[in-house]
Amino acid sequence: MAAEIARVEQRDAVAMQLYEQAIQAARGSGFVHNEALATERAARFYAARGFERIARTYMRDARTCYLQWGALGKARQLDELYSQLLAEDPGSDATRTVLTRGEQLDLSTVIKVLQAVSGETELEKLITALMRLGLEHAGAERGLLILPQGSGYRIEAEAAIARETVTVALRRADVGAADLPMSTLYYVLRTREIVLLRDATAENPFSDDEYLRQHRVRSLLCMPLLKQTRLIGVIYLENNLTSGVFTPARMALLELLASEAAISLENSRLYGQLREREARLRRLVEANVVGIVIAGLDGRIIDANDAFLRIVGYDREDVGAGLPRWTDLTPNEWHALDEERVALVQATGVAEPYEKEFFKKDGTRVPVLVGSALFEDGQNEGVAFVVDLTDRKQAEAAARESKRRYDEIRMQLAHANRVATVGQFSASIAHEINQPLAGILMNASTGLRMLADDLPNVQGARETLARTVRDANRASDVIRRLRALYGKTTPTTEPLDINQAIREVLVLSNAELQDHGVILDLRLSDDLPALEGDRIQLQQVLLNLVRNAVDAMSTSEAGPRRLRISTEAAESSTLVAVEDSGPGVTPADVARIFDSFYSTKSGGLGVGLSICRGIIEAHRGKLWVTHATPHGAIFQFTVPSMEQKP
Repeated sequence: MAAEIARVEQRDAVAMQLYEQAIQAARGSGFVHNEALATERAARFYAARGFERIARTYMRDARTCYLQWGALGKARQLDELYSQLLAEDPGSDATRTVLTRGEQLDLSTVIKVLQAVSGETELEKLITALMRLGLEHAGAERGLLILPQGSGYRIEAEAAIARETVTVALRRADVGAADLPMSTLYYVLRTREIVLLRDATAENPFSDDEYLRQHRVRSLLCMPLLKQTRLIGVIYLENNLTSGVFTPARMALLELLASEAAISLENSRLYGQLREREARLRRLVEANVVGIVIAGLDGRIIDANDAFLRIVGYDREDVGAGLPRWTDLTPNEWHALDEERVALVQATGVAEPYEKEFFKKDGTRVPVLVGSALFEDGQNEGVAFVVDLTDRKQAEAAARESKRRYDEIRMQLAHANRVATVGQFSASIAHEINQPLAGILMNASTGLRMLADDLPNVQGARETLARTVRDANRASDVIRRLRALYGKTTPTTEPLDINQAIREVLVLSNAELQDHGVILDLRLSDDLPALEGDRIQLQQVLLNLVRNAVDAMSTSEAGPRRLRISTEAAESSTLVAVEDSGPGVTPADVARIFDSFYSTKSGGLGVGLSICRGIIEAHRGKLWVTHATPHGAIFQFTVPSMEQKP
């Protein structure tokens, strides 16, 4: 029995030694949670063996470490399970102190700190008060406040003690390795846990940080500022003279300060955003770029800027006397639309801009564009933005009147152009017919004189009458061909050599080609199908296309003037192409160039190509134009072969 007791005592002694070694190792690690776990295990061990005094000491140390770590739930669990070990001495006065971590904090100090932080909403003053209180009550020599900025963090303020006075400087600088041990900052940002080094010169998880080696920091505290689980910022404190300055009592006060600071910093940020939004809205209102009116859905106008007053013709004195309701400013025919918009605002909080009218003070009307929104859901007041549309309406009316006048003038010009064209065309026809008519008149007069002589010249009169018949037939032929052309009757057809017809046209045009320096490139195919058509009309088409090509090249100075005329056999037809090296045709011209009275030439009548198209279509062919490469135009037409004639 005695041997068994000896073995138990020997085993307990070894266990006690191991627990003591574990506690010392945990304290040397610099991690408060390691110390909390080690001291709690030791307290349970000693309590189980009846060493109540030792167990009480270790349990209180464990509770203090859990609170320092921020594990409040674990501390409450110890209070419930080991209430006897953690009971306070009867002499403590709860009316004068706050019990935290087994030590006592002065209640007046706590109240002073909390009031100084919670009572400030201006960010710069709050930061200054926070840093000053932190250094005054923490025992630190230097401190930094680090706040989020964009996707990173920056130093907002730096505090230091000089000649027993705390000075605070607002730095607003990027965080760097020269400001603090970055490894501790990264740890806090990642874990949201406190880093407390009672003696930073001893071996700890952050000993490799260059900042700790260079500055010989003794006591270090890096504490997150948390609002619920969201990181608001980080406070960094250090003391280079003394180890262990961040005692449990000071830590308790700093945690209270950090908790209140997180709330105050968040509130200050929100207040700042609110003030900024109010300032922006105020600048918009006072800029008077658009009319702004604050009103109720029932029609009350609560306030308005000068721009709105100018729109409706009222002045600032009318605001003090009470403006009319916006429903009274609205003409009756707009009330139904207003009711729809009010229902939309009540349902969604926003009404898209819409046009309406307001009565001005003098009784006239002003067109406006109105958009509105409620301040908050469920309220009956909101803001409306009003834009004066008078200038726009006047511009629209002027544009409509201008378009009307333009259309009217265009129609008048088109009519005048048609009249002029018809006049010129009639003059051309009269010139063609005038020659045979003049011959008829002269021959008839001559024949009458010959017959009126005393000795009538019957033979001469006979010859004169023969010439009269010839001239009459000539005039009749001109009229017949014009009627055939414009009446789109079937042309007089005969077997036709298109190459020979082209050569005859070029003989007539040779002088004109030489005068304009045109180089002719003739490529006529000998292997063409037999054709049948009206030689005169087809030659008229060719002559018109050649003259158009010469006119187009005469206006261009780009390179030599070349005219290429070619023929080739196509599908059951003959293809004739006239290509020039002029400026070419635009897509707009291609679409209209064959229309009657449309011309690309300043002095053109606009009937030549229209007549050409009519002639080709009467021959059951097709006439079209394309742009040549690199420049110029190609007019092409086809004439079906004799086998394709019906």
